[in-house]
Amino acid sequence: MADQGAKKPNAKGGGKKKEVKKETGLGLSKKKDENFGEWYSEVVVNSEMIEYYDISGCYILRPWTIAIWETMQAFFDAEIKKMKIKNCYFPLFVSPGVLEREKDHIEGFAPEVAWVTKSGKSDLEVPIAIRPTSETVMYPYFAKWIRGHRDLPLKLNQWCNVVRWEFSNPTPFIRSREFLWQEGHTAFATKAEADVEVLEILELYRRIYEEYMAVPVVKGKKSENEKFAGGLYTTSVEVLDMFFMYIYMYNLILLLMPLYGEPEDINSCMQAFIPNTGRGVQGATSHCLGQNFAKMFEINFENENREKGMVWQNSWAYSTRTIGVMVMVHGDDKGLVLPPKVAAIQAIVVPVPYKNTPMEEIYDACSKTVDTLTKAGIRAEADISDNQTPGWKYSHWEMKGVPLRIEIGPKDLEKNQVRVVRRDNSAKEDIPVSNLVEQVQDILVKIHENLFNVAKEKRDASIKVAKTWEEFMEALNQKKMILAPWCDEQAVEEEVKKRTKGEIGAAKSLCTPFEQPELPEGTLCFASGKPAKKWTYWGRSY
Repeated sequence: MADQGAKKPNAKGGGKKKEVKKETGLGLSKKKDENFGEWYSEVVVNSEMIEYYDISGCYILRPWTIAIWETMQAFFDAEIKKMKIKNCYFPLFVSPGVLEREKDHIEGFAPEVAWVTKSGKSDLEVPIAIRPTSETVMYPYFAKWIRGHRDLPLKLNQWCNVVRWEFSNPTPFIRSREFLWQEGHTAFATKAEADVEVLEILELYRRIYEEYMAVPVVKGKKSENEKFAGGLYTTSVEVLDMFFMYIYMYNLILLLMPLYGEPEDINSCMQAFIPNTGRGVQGATSHCLGQNFAKMFEINFENENREKGMVWQNSWAYSTRTIGVMVMVHGDDKGLVLPPKVAAIQAIVVPVPYKNTPMEEIYDACSKTVDTLTKAGIRAEADISDNQTPGWKYSHWEMKGVPLRIEIGPKDLEKNQVRVVRRDNSAKEDIPVSNLVEQVQDILVKIHENLFNVAKEKRDASIKVAKTWEEFMEALNQKKMILAPWCDEQAVEEEVKKRTKGEIGAAKSLCTPFEQPELPEGTLCFASGKPAKKWTYWGRSY
């Protein structure tokens, strides 16, 4: 039997809309386009993704969420194993001495570090930090394990939680004090090897967003100001959709720095944009750390010629923030909308009684339908509860975002068919039972394609080209993501931030796309009037 977690509907089956909402808990009181923040909060609770906890910024991730995380985890874990990356686990606690060894790195996280200061009622002699990330936890042991070239490459990944405490206005998935992620940490003998891996991992992150969550992303480069603290360069996937305003950007998670060590380093990212709020979000990051940490933690090795050298390192991560981005991009005024590949239930089968029709045959047909789909690898369940009306069930499963609803009633039995209803566009279709599996598989593919195409169209419609400061400010005030020619000078970026600073935040560079539009000779920077070197996305973000 399918999840029956929602409350019993109005026994009379009618009454005013407000009364039904209050009794059943179904329906949203806020609209996405009118009050995005409250709409989002309602969706993640009413769809049974999260439950609020009694500690601010901490959330219970319910099975509906964990199923999504496990699907992405299964994909990513299998892919990195093909790259000969091995899973491990390092402790949650960090000693202050280790944490503070890399000052540039820890300064970026210092306000967010949580500390354990007591054991029972006794003060600890030395406080212990809870990891905000694991570079300083892991690298002392890299130094111990790596001695010669035969110990390289060392490629580790861990699936774990991290804690980052200092922030205001927590938002489920997007800005939480504890969240789940994977973090990869690798060491190589040469920079060339490290560079190859950075882009391989970035491509896996793109696939998570586009092939699983149907969210379009832009691969690009992060500016020197926006790169990962302590890193050489950072690549990231930036999600460009409509709700930037509610997305907190942890500097660790989606940045990109130089890839080849040329005078112009490549800082890449995957960038997303939330059009309704006009803010950008980083979805995942792949950093080339260079030799900064190797120097700090003395991670040295002896090569084939018995020469001493320092390793080249990468780190890369994506987190449960990805799920929040997906909710923001695809959700609507009925609730959650899940892409089929990540949905715990891809098809929900609902029996539809008619007057005094015996239900045994309909229930049997529902069970057979579920069995047939399940054997074909489609995640299907039947909601055969007898204490809810079909209409109530429709609303319940729409709220939870199930991609496809299959209805079976007396007329469907007579015609040896089922009725399917798509969650993404509400399209209805009657399909014969004899061709059920093939057609459902085809519809699920079309749902994914439609979700991706709609999201891409909205994102692209929110991008505006600006070649002058006046055009830039006009687009910024319209909550657009701005593609502008830039001279690539840090001082100019800082000046842009100062000139645009206001109550809702300042504009900043989001990423420089790898796929660069043509830059005609003589093109000037929109902000400084100096010769432009590249096209860069700009906008507000967190």
